[in-house]
Amino acid sequence: MKPLALLAVAAALTVALPASAQNAGQIAASRKGANCPKCNLFQADFSGLEIKGRNFAGARLRQSDLSLSVMNRANFGGADLRDVNAYGGVFSSANFAGADLTHASFVGTYLEGANFSGAHLDGTNFSGAEMARARGLSQGQLSRACGDGATQLPPGLRVPGC
Repeated sequence: MKPLALLAVAAALTVALPASAQNAGQIAASRKGANCPKCNLFQADFSGLEIKGRNFAGARLRQSDLSLSVMNRANFGGADLRDVNAYGGVFSSANFAGADLTHASFVGTYLEGANFSGAHLDGTNFSGAEMARARGLSQGQLSRACGDGATQLPPGLRVPGC
């Protein structure tokens, strides 16, 4: 095989491999309620679990399922929450400061008292979310997210429709 063709094959194989797989041990411990800052929880299933007050700061939770979970007072500060499904979850007083919530779904989620200071909300769906007492939200952040008529926001803030 010619060197150029070999290089093309190697490049194609590199693209096909996942960036980094999740850590099954860290996921299992987290599902049982362990703190797991900076853990690799990629595509973890936390749906329907009650894990209150846990520390996931800086963790990679991309594409994880947090739907119908109760994670009050959880710390997701600086975490990778891109493409997360948190449908119907309860995250009162949770910390999302500096987290990346790009394309996450918080449809019907309870977010009262949650902190969104510096969070990236590009494409985040807040349809039906209760977040009238959320903190750290700016109009700039919400202009890149979406919601619907049932989305409850702090006074003076609006979110475009999805």
